[in-house]
Parts: sequence; C-alpha cells; structure tokens
Amino acid sequence: MLVYITYYQTPLGEMLGAAADGAIIGLWFIGQRYFPADAAAWKEHPDDPALRKLGFWLETYFRSENPTVDFPLAPRGTAFQTAVWAVLREIPYGQTTTYGKLARRLNQTRPHPTSARAVGTAVGHNPASLIIPCHRVVGASGSLTGYAGGLPRKAALLWLEGAVNPQSM
Repeated sequence: MLVYITYYQTPLGEMLGAAADGAIIGLWFIGQRYFPADAAAWKEHPDDPALRKLGFWLETYFRSENPTVDFPLAPRGTAFQTAVWAVLREIPYGQTTTYGKLARRLNQTRPHPTSARAVGTAVGHNPASLIIPCHRVVGASGSLTGYAGGLPRKAALLWLEGAVNPQSM
C-alpha cells in the first residue's frame, strides 16, 4: 500500500499526517510514543487531497473550534482497537471521560467483557491523534494520565477545547 505523508506545524509541535487510498490513516506528533517505525519509507506528498483536508482541519482545530471530520478516516488496528477508537470519536469536543466509562460502554456491545486497562492500551495506540480524541480520556479521579504525545500536550489540548481550567493544571 502506498502511503503519502506531509508535515504540519502546530502550536504544540510538528505533526506527521499519513494517507492511503484517499483516507487518513494517521496523525502523530513527531517523536511521540508509538510513532510509526515505517514512516521513513512513506512518500511525502503534501498535495494529496486527504492530507490537504487534514491540514485545514488542523488549522480550524487549533483556532479552538470544533471542526467536522470531512475526510475519510481509516486507522489501522485490531478489531478491538478499532472498536475502542470508534467509541473515542463519540466523546464530545470539550468534554472528558474515563477509561472505566469507556470499558463499560464497550461491554454493552461486545460479547466478551473488557477492562479499563485493555481500553487504556488501545487508547494509547491510537494512530490518529486529535482526530480520534484520546486526549479526552482521563483517570478515574479526573487526573491527566497517559498520552502518547506527552502530558503537557494533553493538558494543552484539553485547555484549548475548554475542558479544563488552566489553574487546575
């Protein structure tokens, strides 16, 4: 599969967007945990239509607006991961939830129960940062826990969306 990439400058650091077959397959902060090992083999193509739409989406998002995802999104992962990522996309802009609540939500629709820990692992491997809003998941006590892009970025994203008070960080 041919993967096209481009780089975006954001207020929180440089990001890499990736597209294949007309759909966005990933968006990562440079240097974050779980950055794709094969990214060096991908072809830079900033004029790819999906990547251009992603660029406009990012510009809108970083203006503290809630942009509509108007491009195909096709993150690659296991069936369980994609189920978790689908539930993450349901978390409203500017709101948070917990790993436990996500697990309970998934358990309503899955034949086998899952734990908050398993959900946390899938959340951590989210390949489409910001678009699939894993930064909106917090610990049971409301504490900022785990984010592949780093906790300072997670705090900044939640502040940008109005989900947290800057004095509480």
